[in-house]
Amino acid sequence: MDSPLLGTALFAVPVTALYGALNAFLTMGLGVNVSRVRGKYKTFRGDGGHAELQAAIRAHGNNVEHVPLALFLLLVAELSGGGSAVLHVFGGALLVARLAHAFGLLRTSRVQVVGALLTLLVQAGLAGYALWLRPWG
Repeated sequence: MDSPLLGTALFAVPVTALYGALNAFLTMGLGVNVSRVRGKYKTFRGDGGHAELQAAIRAHGNNVEHVPLALFLLLVAELSGGGSAVLHVFGGALLVARLAHAFGLLRTSRVQVVGALLTLLVQAGLAGYALWLRPWG
């Protein structure tokens, strides 16, 4: 589609838009949780030594650290002609991985490890897929 305002062609990226939006809601929810726990302990700087607040801060922070790279790789793969089904598998796996990691971290569960490993597998898989698509030529 063309943008008369920008004078350039625009590319639709529906898969990246979907998983970007869903992961944004997750990140916002984790951020709201940090604020909730801060209010509970009346701790507005640092973590005050509260394990629950430490976990909430790390769940949010870890999500902010890992999701942008995965979404960038998803976008590169989509713009490089990646198949919709493959992109949905990666995007869905990313969302499941991040939910599992956050749940495990907040509830002190081994699911956190599964989420962390799945996140890394998604990132590595997307990087490999982007290279396999050969966007340079």
